[in-house]
Amino acid sequence: MDELDLLKKDWNKQQNQDKTLSSKDIYPMLHKKSSSIVKTLFYISIAELILWILVNTIPYVYSEEYRNKLDAIYSNDYLFTSFTVFSYAVILLFIYLLFKAQRSISVTDNARKLMESILRTRKIIKYYVLYNLVVAGLSLLIGFYFAFTKDPEAHEVFASLNDTQLLFVYGLITIVTVVFILIIWLFYKLIYGLLLKRLNRNYAELKKLEV
Repeated sequence: MDELDLLKKDWNKQQNQDKTLSSKDIYPMLHKKSSSIVKTLFYISIAELILWILVNTIPYVYSEEYRNKLDAIYSNDYLFTSFTVFSYAVILLFIYLLFKAQRSISVTDNARKLMESILRTRKIIKYYVLYNLVVAGLSLLIGFYFAFTKDPEAHEVFASLNDTQLLFVYGLITIVTVVFILIIWLFYKLIYGLLLKRLNRNYAELKKLEV
């Protein structure tokens, strides 16, 4: 049981004894916890950026076979580079917005403004996760497309398939894409969902104080 739960428990005891605890005693605790949660989200987003950079860079730098295959598939360097830069730009924007949210929560001394900051943070996380799910699905589909059209071996195999086999391949690609998106969703649900649940609980407590 954390400090806030203990404080609330004591508050309930005091209420039964006709003693009320001022919202001013609860607010600082909620403020501190909310700021800490958003700061943790900010650090996680930085770690995620570093992770994706390593995942995309290490195989390309240390595996010549992987590099040659990737260069052959994505023959349009401008398109591939633009997509990569855009993806990292969105992550950097997300980090910046979380930093602003954390700063906003840290300096506010008003319960209503704190509630607004929490709502804004929730929206940032929601749209970021949605964006990543869409990008993950599109990236996989685009990867399949380039692999089947640009990779000579894959293209030869793909061209030799009959209609039934093509239908099976399309179905398999759909299943793989859905499972891949589901895994990404579970990843974000685990990382961001738990923290958002705590942030939502703080918001609910603040709303009670406003009543």
